[in-house]
Amino acid sequence: MTNKKILLPRFLIKRYNSWKSTSYLRNQSKIQKLAKSGQKPKAMIVSCCDSRLNVESIFGAKEGDFFIHRNIANIIPSYKSLKTDHSTFAAIEYAVKVLKVPNFIVLGHTNCGGIKTGYSHYLKGPNKNYKFINSWLANLSAAYKNVPKTLSVKNQINFLEEENVRVSVYNLLEFPIVKKMVKNKKLSIYGLIYNISSGDIKSLKI
Repeated sequence: MTNKKILLPRFLIKRYNSWKSTSYLRNQSKIQKLAKSGQKPKAMIVSCCDSRLNVESIFGAKEGDFFIHRNIANIIPSYKSLKTDHSTFAAIEYAVKVLKVPNFIVLGHTNCGGIKTGYSHYLKGPNKNYKFINSWLANLSAAYKNVPKTLSVKNQINFLEEENVRVSVYNLLEFPIVKKMVKNKKLSIYGLIYNISSGDIKSLKI
């Protein structure tokens, strides 16, 4: 660690010390170069907060590869939305205007707790125990309206996981700078679903 003792759970200290003595040393020159010259990531990825979704591991990421933003259920709200957490908008704006990333990925996943909660939110009504979660999941309304009600509940939730990615890509294209960069072929956008159990990735038709 550093000279000053840091109070952390023992397992975190152990993992940090292991990383610092192995991975960091192997990549020290690159990391120090990034610290000095700044970042130029190959892509921005909007993914879910789910702890089972290890974005860096899935794509074999190294320091400086990706600009990653996580939120519950990997949602990109409508550009016209004024009653939302703008941290997602700020991250997108920074990625495309400042970092000028050439690729943008909206990465959804199976068995998403946020999607299941959002589905229940619209089917049964908001959970009174949730204040901020309810507000955030209200952004799923457009995707939920597209869910075929003839499907089984399980398949409706699976459909919503994918439709949320599609709607998020649509919302992303509402950003004038994003739309312009796509038109000028300076930005490519992808919608993906990661299967937590199998490790497979499905590319969605956008």
